[in-house]
Amino acid sequence: MNMRRLTHLKARSAAAIIAGLTLAGSGSAIAEAGAPTPPPAHPTWETSAAAGLTLTRGNSDTLNAVASLTTSRKDPVHEWAFGLEGSYGEDHGVKNNETIKAYGQYNHLFSERLYLFGRADFLYDAIADVDYRVTLSAGPGYYFIKNAKTRLSGEVGPGVVFEKIGGQTDTYATIRFAERFEHKFNDKTKMWQSAEYLPRIDDWNNYVVNAEIGLDTLLASNLSLRPYLQDTYRSQPAPNRKHNDLKLVVAVAYKF
Repeated sequence: MNMRRLTHLKARSAAAIIAGLTLAGSGSAIAEAGAPTPPPAHPTWETSAAAGLTLTRGNSDTLNAVASLTTSRKDPVHEWAFGLEGSYGEDHGVKNNETIKAYGQYNHLFSERLYLFGRADFLYDAIADVDYRVTLSAGPGYYFIKNAKTRLSGEVGPGVVFEKIGGQTDTYATIRFAERFEHKFNDKTKMWQSAEYLPRIDDWNNYVVNAEIGLDTLLASNLSLRPYLQDTYRSQPAPNRKHNDLKLVVAVAYKF
């Protein structure tokens, strides 16, 4: 009799333990289900400042300096990008480089790849005798490649140019054809390349081509080495000026 009662008590204890574990598991599941889902990370601005300096004395006497500031922010619907760059150079006390460039672009994404862009560009180039060149453009864009490592996009759209070159002011319509490629080789090194073609609507022999290619290699947590090459070709430059302007820059960049 005692043996039967002991067996019965053991069975009841085991059942109670199993029931307790079941209730505990159910309570945890309910608590997890009822817990609020953490909000997605808010997109932040990625900003970097870069500067490069070349100074020679002796048989040569030159000074070349460049500084730039870029910032961008991206989320599934909105993409913003802004940039400012200035450069100055002398050779034996004679100025041979003085430029200011700026741009701003906004992309509104309708899908993961298709978007509508609006863009503004500004250029001042004393050596090329460009007092100002302001370009406003808008149109559709598309990411042909878009993943964690590689992005390739193309854009096309109408625009308008306001400029003063060689002392002459002009305003005319243009069409902007552009592409941009970015690739991350690893966590420390990435490259980019871009090109745009801007012909004058009423005279396609009058056009501007801008191109750039560069590499960014991380040296420390927020410090990187950034060599890049810029090229601008004007089919109809200011009087007594050359068609092509090529600039190679080696800068150190700090990322905020």
